[in-house]
Amino acid sequence: MSSATPAPTPRVRRLPLAGVLRLGRPSDIWFKPALSVVASVAPPNLALLALGRLDLAMYTMAGSLCALYAHNKPYAARARALLWVVLGMIGGLAVALVTASLTTNAVVLVTVGAALAAVQKGLCDATRIGPPGNVVLTFISSASLFAPQTLAQIPGHLALAAVAGVWAWLVGMAPGLVRPHGPERRATAQALDAAAVYAVTHGTGDGHARARAATAAAIQAAWQSLLATGARTEPRRSLERLVVRAEVALAAPADTDPELLRIWARELRGSGPVPRTDDPVSAVAELLGVDAELATSARPLWTRLGPLAPLVLRTGIGCALAGYASLALGVGRPYWALVTAASLYQVNITLTWGRGVQRVVGNLLGVLVFAGVAPLAHARPAALVLCCLAFNFGAEALIGRNYWLGSVCVTPMALLITEFARTQQSGELITERVVDTLVGALVGLVAAVTVTNRRATDRVEEALTAVDGARGRAARLLCEPVPAPGALDSAHRALAAALVELRATVDAASGEWWQRALPQERVVLAEQSGHRTLAATVRRRGPHSWPTADRRTGRKTEGVRG
Repeated sequence: MSSATPAPTPRVRRLPLAGVLRLGRPSDIWFKPALSVVASVAPPNLALLALGRLDLAMYTMAGSLCALYAHNKPYAARARALLWVVLGMIGGLAVALVTASLTTNAVVLVTVGAALAAVQKGLCDATRIGPPGNVVLTFISSASLFAPQTLAQIPGHLALAAVAGVWAWLVGMAPGLVRPHGPERRATAQALDAAAVYAVTHGTGDGHARARAATAAAIQAAWQSLLATGARTEPRRSLERLVVRAEVALAAPADTDPELLRIWARELRGSGPVPRTDDPVSAVAELLGVDAELATSARPLWTRLGPLAPLVLRTGIGCALAGYASLALGVGRPYWALVTAASLYQVNITLTWGRGVQRVVGNLLGVLVFAGVAPLAHARPAALVLCCLAFNFGAEALIGRNYWLGSVCVTPMALLITEFARTQQSGELITERVVDTLVGALVGLVAAVTVTNRRATDRVEEALTAVDGARGRAARLLCEPVPAPGALDSAHRALAAALVELRATVDAASGEWWQRALPQERVVLAEQSGHRTLAATVRRRGPHSWPTADRRTGRKTEGVRG
C-alpha cells in the first residue's frame, strides 16, 4: 500500500469564477426538448387565444411544460416518468391553488411555497428525473400561490392543467413511433465514444484517470438505459453487445482500436440498423446476467431520500428566507426570489455558487432582452403568444451550452407569462425581477453555507464500503472454477455501478465546506483495485471479439482474445 498521506481538506474552499460562464457543447438532442416544448405549449395557448381567455394560460402551461422531462429515458421508462411528472405538477398546483383560495397572507404563501420547493427538490433528486428537475415545478406552484383564486375555480383550473399534461405526455412519447430505440442507441453511442477517448490514452497517458471515470459512468448510464423495463428485442440485444465492447475497451485500452468504437457510435446516431459485432456465441454468454438484473426490485425511494436531507433542508430554508426578504423590501412578487433560490441548489456549495453566478448573469441579461421585445409583445395578443413560444424554444436550445445562456431566454419568457392576464408596466416588472434575482441569489447562497452537510464524508465512507463489498464478491467469483451462469456478469455490473457512485460521491463531497478531511488515499486505492477487478472479470467472462488494430498493417480488425 502507498504510504502517502492525503492532503488535508480545507474547511473553506475557494469559490471559482473562471469557467463558470464558459460555453460548452450542446447535447446531441438539444433540439428535441426545444421542439417538444413548442409542440406542447402552442396548441393550448393558441386555443385560449382564439377563445379570448389567455388569462387561463398559466394553468395550461403547468401541464404543457411537463414535455421538458425524460428525453434521455427509453420510451417504456419515459411513459412512467412523464406520468409521474404530470401527476406531481398537478399535485403541486392543487396545493398552491387551495392555499391561495384560503388565505392571502403573504408570509403563509411564501412558507407554503418554500415547503413545496423542498419536497419537489427532494423527489426530483431522489428519482433522478434529470433536467429541468425541480425548477419548473417550483416555478408553477410558487406563481400559482399568488394568483387570485376561489375554491369554486380550482377544479376547472386543474382540469386545464390535466388536459395539457395529457397532450405533453403524447408529445413526449411521439418520437418513439419513428425511432423506438433512440434513447438506448444514444446512451450506447456515448459509452462507445467515451471508451474511444480512454483507449487513446492506453490507460497510462495524460488524463487517463479522468477518462476512465468518464467511461465507467457512460457505460453505467448505457446499462441503466438498456436494463429499463421493456421487451428485450434483437436490436436491444445488439446494443447490449456493443456496451460489452465498451467494457472490454475499459478493461484493455491499449489493445483497443478507438476508431472502430467511434465508427460504431456514428452508426448508432444514424438511422440505420444497429451495428452487429462478430462472435455472437460468446456474446450470449456475456449477457446471461441481464435477465436476473431485470428481475431485481428497484431500491426503495425512502432509502434515496435520506442522504438528500441536508440539500432538502437548504432548499426549504433558503426559499423561505428569500421570500421573506423580498416581502420585507416591498416587492410585489416574492415568488420570484423564492424560485431564484430554489434554482441554485446543487450537490455541493461550490456548484451552488456557480449556479448562482450563472442565474444572476442570465437574469440580468434576460431583463434587457425583455425590455427590447416588450413593445412588440404588447402590440397584439398573438404577438405575445408567439414571443413566448420563441423564448421557450430558445431556452431549451441554449441551456445545454450553459445555464446562464438559457436563462437569457427563460427570464423574458417568465415575464411575458405574467402578462397573459393583463398588460403591465415593463419598468415595474424589470425592477422587481432584478431585485428578486439579487435577493434570491444572495439569501440562497447564505442558506447553502449556513446549512452544513456534514454527512458528505460519511457518504464517501459508505460508498467505499459498497465498492469493497462489490469487489470482494467479484473476486470470490473469479476464484471459482465455474461460476454460476450470469453471476460474474452481474457482479461485474454491480462493481462498475459502485465505482461510478463512489466517484460521484467524492466529487460532490469535494465541493462542500465544514467537514472532515476526505479519505483521498483510500479512494484512490479503491478505484485502482476496483478497476483491476473489473478488467479481470471481463477477461474471465470468456472469449471476446475485441476491437483491435492489426499492428503490422494498421487495418481495423476484430481479433479474438482470451
